[in-house]
Amino acid sequence: MDKQSMRQRIKAELSILDRLTYEQYSFQIARRLFALKEWQEAQTVAITVSNMPEVDTWQIIRQGWIEGKRIVVPKCIPAERGMNFHELTAFTELETVYSGLYEPVPSCTSIVDRSQMDLILVPGLAFSRSGSRLGFGGGYYDRFLASYNGKTAALAFSQQLVEELPKEPHDLPVKKILTEEEVILCTPACE
Repeated sequence: MDKQSMRQRIKAELSILDRLTYEQYSFQIARRLFALKEWQEAQTVAITVSNMPEVDTWQIIRQGWIEGKRIVVPKCIPAERGMNFHELTAFTELETVYSGLYEPVPSCTSIVDRSQMDLILVPGLAFSRSGSRLGFGGGYYDRFLASYNGKTAALAFSQQLVEELPKEPHDLPVKKILTEEEVILCTPACE
């Protein structure tokens, strides 16, 4: 199955999640994240601001603030097909951009260098147990992660796990995947 067909299939599967199941699964995933050593030790966490049907990250951002963590969120630069991360201290520092995405308002947030990020929670539509991921098609995270050596993890519903993904040389795996059922320690060498 090619990447575009896989994206359509996963989106269709996620679209049938009812609101109550979505909330419960997101809560279970967040609890698994908060129990991780990587989360507990991180001072700066990079995370996207979710839209349904992605795992709810709003509650994770709130918890990060409660714990005194520095939360940074991506701002895409489409002309360069790149992105920067900006420190977010309030949801009012967000704006709605293309495709209904929430991104930081550059004029009221500051850019944080990747070297200061202790943990990046990498988004995606589908994941294999080896850590391979299928993103939303822009390649933004693959380009950003190419020069990041820190800890990575992905938050996903079990419906997003697949046996195998189409893989290209620039595709970079995540180190852990957290679902509502388990924490997967990824072993990229096995794929």
